[in-house]
Amino acid sequence: MANSKYEYVKSFENEDEMMYPNLIVVRIDGRNFESKMLSLIVSFFASLYVAKWREFFPTKGMISTPSFKSRVICCPSMEVLQAYLAWRQRECHSKNQYNTCLWMLVKNGKSEREAHEVLKGTQKQEQNEILFQQFGINYKKLPSMYRQGSCVLKTEVDDTLKISNNEAPVKRLRKKVIIVHSENIASRSFWNDYSCLCKEIGGFEQNVNNIKQEYVKSFQSENKFSEVQGFEKPNDEHALKLMNSCAVAVLEEFNDIVFAYGVSDEYSFVFKRNTPLYQRRASEIVSATVSFFSSTYVMKWKEFFPKKELKYPPNFDGRAVCYPSYEIIRDYLAWRQVDCHINNQYNTCFWMLVKSGKSTREAQSLLKETTMMDNGVVAKSHKKAVVEHPNIIEDEFWEAHSLILEETSPRSQDVLSI
Repeated sequence: MANSKYEYVKSFENEDEMMYPNLIVVRIDGRNFESKMLSLIVSFFASLYVAKWREFFPTKGMISTPSFKSRVICCPSMEVLQAYLAWRQRECHSKNQYNTCLWMLVKNGKSEREAHEVLKGTQKQEQNEILFQQFGINYKKLPSMYRQGSCVLKTEVDDTLKISNNEAPVKRLRKKVIIVHSENIASRSFWNDYSCLCKEIGGFEQNVNNIKQEYVKSFQSENKFSEVQGFEKPNDEHALKLMNSCAVAVLEEFNDIVFAYGVSDEYSFVFKRNTPLYQRRASEIVSATVSFFSSTYVMKWKEFFPKKELKYPPNFDGRAVCYPSYEIIRDYLAWRQVDCHINNQYNTCFWMLVKSGKSTREAQSLLKETTMMDNGVVAKSHKKAVVEHPNIIEDEFWEAHSLILEETSPRSQDVLSI
């Protein structure tokens, strides 16, 4: 396919690759209830969270859309990974013990402020005494999931496969995902109990007692989905409208997003120049935005596909790119719309040939060397998100909507786009 003059904007993109042999940990934190790898995982997690809600809360509706901010943690050695796991479990224990005391005090008549004052400066033993003496609760008897957190890992199990009635069953090993709880997930004994962990990652040489402070400081595919869901080719109007509706929800949720452009299975969101969102940490901005979009997609599915079951949780890849001037952000958006026209025109020809009886290979061969529909633009007009389908390549649209990118000026400042 032809290239456009606007493709130079791709040079501003940086890969989020974490170099081998670093061990990568993606941490997801819940919000709204009190690199590509990162965005795919957090997007898929958010989709599953919404899809599984009814399974665990059959009588309770989901009132607000969840999103999750996340970070990629590089662990250059097994020692660092061990320290990270020990730190997270100790945080789990201390926060859960404090919160258990807090809410028991609140349930027994204290205000939240009064409960915080009672617990101010208390240590582990004092909190244990409060729970036992005032409420008859032995903290160590509470469910392990509350006190220790949960470990999800893949282990190998024997699987018996019977190919036919005339042949003997065949035994083989397969991977099975399990959830386990342990008092010390960073201990050698726990790690060594699961040979798959040692095999896939490595083992711990010794138990960890004190976590080094410097460690703690450092810690501080859509195509498959569309096929499974049976989307109309080359353009499924309901799927495109669902994407647009999700983009509107994103603009309404994140005040610092001033403009969005969508095509097919992608959306670009432009943030105002001086956004302080998440201290401008790219990973947290991307993960919060993409997880909110994913959650909204699942929540709104029935609105656009009332008779079609959501068979497979969607996930969306995302990245943050800084563009240094107003002109370049204009060229970026022009590039995406030019790409939209080129790809959609090709795909329309391709699928019409296939529907007329050609094989996919024959259709590709016919279109080889041949030399256009977009989802839409979402912009904020008087602080209300609206969907339009204009030409954003030429000046006319921007002259008529000069206030959209006003907050990305002066032109010498970086503009953030994801």
